[in-house]
Amino acid sequence: MTRFFDPQTFAVVRPGTVSFIQKLAASNAFKAMFKEGMGLVEEAAAYLDGPGREESRQLRRPAALAYATESMRLTTRLMQIASWLLLQRAVSEGEMTLAQAATDKHRVRLTRQEIACAPEIFEELPVRLRELSLKSLRLQARVMHLDRCLFAGEQDAKVGASPIASQVERLRAAFQQAM
Repeated sequence: MTRFFDPQTFAVVRPGTVSFIQKLAASNAFKAMFKEGMGLVEEAAAYLDGPGREESRQLRRPAALAYATESMRLTTRLMQIASWLLLQRAVSEGEMTLAQAATDKHRVRLTRQEIACAPEIFEELPVRLRELSLKSLRLQARVMHLDRCLFAGEQDAKVGASPIASQVERLRAAFQQAM
């Protein structure tokens, strides 16, 4: 069966096949994820600028420090997600190609983040901050999965034909997921 590398989509494809993951980025499911992500950004901003500010003042010192750290991580995580979603929307609306989105100039580097504090301190944080953090982590995992699927061909192209380099790249990806 003949396969070729498509430099526009960074995918190894057979002639006549349609990339499921690329169709997903232009689907109603992606639109729902986009709406969810942007809604979460607005929700977090409203909380952190309003009730969260007041709630943070009532925390004991270790929890207040954890609140400050977690709110910064939440904000950073949501900005990465929002940037990625906006970039993918630009691709799905034809404002740029997937190849352009994959360039270093445009590509959003997603970094996996976990809760920074100990579980017992996390439990002391306001319920709303915990909910927002956990929602953002779940959304981030979904976005990172889509990102890996969309740009898997690009990684394969960078790795080249070396089977050792391919295995090293897989190990690196596995360790990044675990972090």
